[in-house]
Amino acid sequence: MTIEYPSRSDTPRSHLPFSPATRVGDLIFVSGQASVDLTGKIVSDTFEGEMRRSIENLRKVLEDANSDLSHVVQTRNYVRDSEDVIEFNRIYREYFSAPFPARTTITNCLGPNLRYEIDCVAVVRKD
Repeated sequence: MTIEYPSRSDTPRSHLPFSPATRVGDLIFVSGQASVDLTGKIVSDTFEGEMRRSIENLRKVLEDANSDLSHVVQTRNYVRDSEDVIEFNRIYREYFSAPFPARTTITNCLGPNLRYEIDCVAVVRKD
């Protein structure tokens, strides 16, 4: 089976040693997406701003791999401050709908520069 690393020049990148996504067959494994610009520079914001930017980065990486948010089967979410969990759940429902993907949420994590990060497993869209 072939392993691919789909990305385009306008895919958000990190200076750290990982690929934005890895595709194996019809499965896409997306690395953690945070509130960063195209060069991987952290864009600090409110929790809501960082979460929305992170999910928009996730959306872009999925598009590059011929998928989208409706084809996500699992998410892992990292919320730095537990007091943001109520807002996290409210915003999450705007991007993912029932039946929701399988989900893990870890709180009280991440360093001081990030409020939120998300990674996922998705399937390729069958157009």
